[in-house]
Amino acid sequence: RKNIIYVNLIGDAIHNFLDGVLIASAFLLDTNVGWAVVLAVILHEIPQEINDFGVLLYAGLSRARAIAYNLLIALIAVGGAIGFYYYGSLVAKAIPLATAFAAGNFIYLATADLIPELHRESNSRMVIYHTLWLVAGAALMFIIGQLFSHEV
Repeated sequence: RKNIIYVNLIGDAIHNFLDGVLIASAFLLDTNVGWAVVLAVILHEIPQEINDFGVLLYAGLSRARAIAYNLLIALIAVGGAIGFYYYGSLVAKAIPLATAFAAGNFIYLATADLIPELHRESNSRMVIYHTLWLVAGAALMFIIGQLFSHEV
């Protein structure tokens, strides 16, 4: 289960860095666009960080360590924003590759580690419960994307 910790933290770090880049670039375009992106990032980070916390607990970390790691990794977004603000032209070409890598980490984590665990669950109520939360999370991401896609 230790590999789950590393995969989750690496993927989340890249993801948070890109969130910071996205926020900085939006503010450089327009202040209103910047605030819309901040709201979108906050709304998508809440369920993601709850999920990351659950993954870290499942992988064997204590609550305190899982919270501490999540907070430290979240601070990488600030670094992404500051870095892009000052050095955006140097890293702009690497953003699509980094985004694909971060998305791939989360897809790997879900398909290789988390979904197989759900298949091992013997309590059908828990399977339904987790499946509903999975669908709700995907629906929320879709709705947020639709709400802000025309503004960004």
